[in-house]
Amino acid sequence: MRILVIEDDTDLGPWLRDALEAALGGADRVATLDEAETALKVRPFDLVVMDRRLPDGDAVTLIAKMRMLSPRPSILVLTALDDPNEIARALDAGADDYLAKPFEPVELIARARAVLRRNQLDQKGVTSVSNLRFDTFARTAYVDDQPLILPRRELALLEALMRRAGQVVLRESLDNAVYGFDDEIQSNAIDAHLSRLRKRLREAGCRAEIKALRGIGYLMVE
Repeated sequence: MRILVIEDDTDLGPWLRDALEAALGGADRVATLDEAETALKVRPFDLVVMDRRLPDGDAVTLIAKMRMLSPRPSILVLTALDDPNEIARALDAGADDYLAKPFEPVELIARARAVLRRNQLDQKGVTSVSNLRFDTFARTAYVDDQPLILPRRELALLEALMRRAGQVVLRESLDNAVYGFDDEIQSNAIDAHLSRLRKRLREAGCRAEIKALRGIGYLMVE
């Protein structure tokens, strides 16, 4: 799960990023429309949580562009513009939901989960490889129906691999799944995380395997 927060407020922006990351997965934060467009070109996001009023314009203009992306992110608009006409404008542009400021943290997380679920109704939400199962909604892994507890970065790696089980996942895609724009990435960091993930899977009795394709990427196979 990768989340983009578009919020210029220097207090609210970092708080949103941290709260959403703690509840749903890795998150990045930008403060302008220009930075947001750049971020969306660099990596795919599952969810975009965006303020309306930004220093370089109204973020509603970005919604139509995001609707054309593949895969398309879920879009949750946060703003103090709670006029019904403004709400209608954002929803008509393609936003999935709209939450007026101020809001309670518990409602933010619930709304975010709801728009993610609605946009994934055409998917089962659960991917299985041999006796390994991953629930993309709950972000929980199971081996033989027993929960597998993983550190945050290893969980992000496993999610990226399980979402494309049986397909090659490029190293760049794994980097994007695990690290934010501000993170410093050592050259062998992904390999180290994968090594620890493989060990945990073996110790749990997992019969699925993370196969490496030298110089290309990795794939999850039986």
